Amino acid sequence: MIIKDLSVLLEEKASGIVCLCKICWLTEEKCTYQITGETTFMNTITFEELEQLDLSQITVVDVRKKEDFVRGSFPGAVNIPVEEAREDLSLIPDDKPVYIMCHTGERSSELVEDLTEAGREATNIEGGYRAYLRRSLSRFVAAEDEKEKKTKEIEKSIIKKFRKTIWCRFTKAIRTYDLIQENDKIAVCISGGKDSMLMAKLFQELKRHGQIPFEVVFLVMNPGYNEDNWKIIQDNANLLGIPLTVFESEIFDIVADIDKNPCYLCARMRRGYLYSHAKELGCNKIALGHHFDDVIETTLMGMFYSGKFETMMPKLHSKNFEGMELIRPMYMIKEADIKAWRDYNDLHFIQCACRFTENCATCGGGRGSKRDEMKELVAHFRKESDIIEANIFRSVHNVNLNTIIGYHKGDMKYNFLDDYDEKK
Repeated sequence: MIIKDLSVLLEEKASGIVCLCKICWLTEEKCTYQITGETTFMNTITFEELEQLDLSQITVVDVRKKEDFVRGSFPGAVNIPVEEAREDLSLIPDDKPVYIMCHTGERSSELVEDLTEAGREATNIEGGYRAYLRRSLSRFVAAEDEKEKKTKEIEKSIIKKFRKTIWCRFTKAIRTYDLIQENDKIAVCISGGKDSMLMAKLFQELKRHGQIPFEVVFLVMNPGYNEDNWKIIQDNANLLGIPLTVFESEIFDIVADIDKNPCYLCARMRRGYLYSHAKELGCNKIALGHHFDDVIETTLMGMFYSGKFETMMPKLHSKNFEGMELIRPMYMIKEADIKAWRDYNDLHFIQCACRFTENCATCGGGRGSKRDEMKELVAHFRKESDIIEANIFRSVHNVNLNTIIGYHKGDMKYNFLDDYDEKK
């Protein structure tokens, strides 16, 4: 057995030579430990290794939020949200060896540290639920017969079970806002989340059943996703029967050192890349998966944080790419119905794939953006009345200029005093 000096090991770790872990330190075998700080060792395990254990002799604790846990977890896992567990460690069972899982492996490591400091033996599951999802999806799509059956069931659900709440609202938005014209070539932009994946399936169904001839490209940009997220996106597209056109960028690397509003810059850059590549492919439109909830949240954000009454438009002409338009065909579809479709079909998509923010929302961290605040506010409205969200949506379609203090359009500005005396 080879015993390495800790100072030597730290130096090798800093230079990227070895993974600093207890097993490597002792035997130079496969890592099952990692170091945090300079003196504390943390026990870790991969899902491949976890599946080799006798699951009846261990306890797997999933520390994600309850709503995420109920949608899927490692078989036999128990749910104790990380905030509750860190506040009261006695909630963690101590009758068997404990293995802790969050979404990415980050928040769970904090809990493992707490348990270790309290004298408890606990192991962090590397990669978290995301790694498990990747492994499970890869296995499923490898079974070709089962995959084809699942794809047909998903497509049927759109036209049958979710016809009223999803399909009809999709086609109504296209008619109401004149989103698709004959011979359009549309780049359906896929991020890998539930919204864009559903949008891709809706466009496929529209191609099959619609009356307007148009072409479609399912465009995916990889801005620097981690390996797990990228594999999940590809496997979900395979499962759904969506043929991807992929290109890569280095957006995540570019915004990595931006301290102020990195998300805004990232979003702007992503859209620019999508416009550019869509145009190269001969497309005249890009389609984004913004939905009903995005519309009303944007309206509220403008009022509360910008002092403006404005909204997210169903379609826009590009200012920087001549001849290009942006359309939002899911404009009338509610997020709750998208989630219902996802859960009915037992689908599991990535949430925020950004390497900088994914631990905030998806791993049980603190509240994120202003948009998250708006989501909470709208959720409160729904408890108070079932018409408030619909009226917010209608309000941007029904502005009475006679009762507005002022407005502007382009360079033109108007104040009600400009012609007040003329209205006597």
